Amino acid sequence: MNHSLTVLEISLDAIQHNLDFFRSKIGNETLLLVVLKASGYGSDAIGLGKFLEQKGVDYFAVAYADEGIALRKAGVKTPILVLHPQIKNLDLMVENSLEPNLYSHHILNEFIQVCQKMNLKDYPVHLKFNTGLNRLGFRKGELATIFKVLSTEDSLYVKSIFSHLVASEDQGLHDFTLNQIAEFNKISNEFEKLWNYRPVRHMTNTSGILNFPEAHFDMVRLGLGLYGFANDKQYTDKLQNVFRLKSIISQLHPVDKNESVGYNLGYKASKKIVSATIPVGHADGLFRALGQNKIFVRVNGQKAPVIGNICMDMIMADVSDIDCQEGDEVIIFDSQEEILDFSRQANTISYEVLTALGPRIKRELV
Repeated sequence: MNHSLTVLEISLDAIQHNLDFFRSKIGNETLLLVVLKASGYGSDAIGLGKFLEQKGVDYFAVAYADEGIALRKAGVKTPILVLHPQIKNLDLMVENSLEPNLYSHHILNEFIQVCQKMNLKDYPVHLKFNTGLNRLGFRKGELATIFKVLSTEDSLYVKSIFSHLVASEDQGLHDFTLNQIAEFNKISNEFEKLWNYRPVRHMTNTSGILNFPEAHFDMVRLGLGLYGFANDKQYTDKLQNVFRLKSIISQLHPVDKNESVGYNLGYKASKKIVSATIPVGHADGLFRALGQNKIFVRVNGQKAPVIGNICMDMIMADVSDIDCQEGDEVIIFDSQEEILDFSRQANTISYEVLTALGPRIKRELV
């Protein structure tokens, strides 16, 4: 039950447009996986999961088991890859038909024991290989050892092998990416020789889909691009904005010259102004660093700078020159440009701005 008047609207029309755009960039036989981790990049993973399932998305991916379980409880049937499973949750994953990424000998052996204990046969798993990110994954030289472990094991089967690009958006690291792709090709070829079949292969993220078509393989993984961002202005301009964050004015305050607003006298009025208090703060994902006139909100179509320090539950904006009343709508952002400006002002990236939006903010699919 969320009765908050601060609302994140999520445009399904924009989601559809962005989905169609990325589908146009891949072959008809290439599978499409959509990443729904971190509440769908701060949106509504369950709502989007149901919507995208109707649109024929082939796979979903989440970071952790609980995210996949929530989708299953909501009735989502599409296969779900868990990118960073934890050993303590492997039983739960099987119970909820979630498919684990097995990235080390430790978790591989533990999952084999789970499969044997539960008398499973041909349970789908995914093997991740490290080609340069050095975060999770086996190395190419471990293939023979993995094969030795799995060659007599029929409780599971390798449905896909995959890797992750380090800097697919960075033209300055183009050669590094090409080396990653070449390494993954070697891993794929060696896997096929050992196992005598070809699993689904995938390694591209949003920027990889756009910049490295030679790395599409059998499936691509669409993350931030679905939500309107492509790490490249030429492509972001072709996508549609998905998010509209809005709130209301709780109270209007007359502030006299030389009076302050907010904690630690964060703003001092040089003249008489009117301040609007808005019920959203750093507990909701508006970083404290965004205060002190670094961002603006819009009230009745006009820009109102955010003044003083952002509070845990509230921000204050200067509405001196705006005809407004308590209860009027406030637009915090509703464009890619504004979200990217928030990112720049907070010295971060759009991923963090979106995924920081807290659960107190009500989500609405529109």
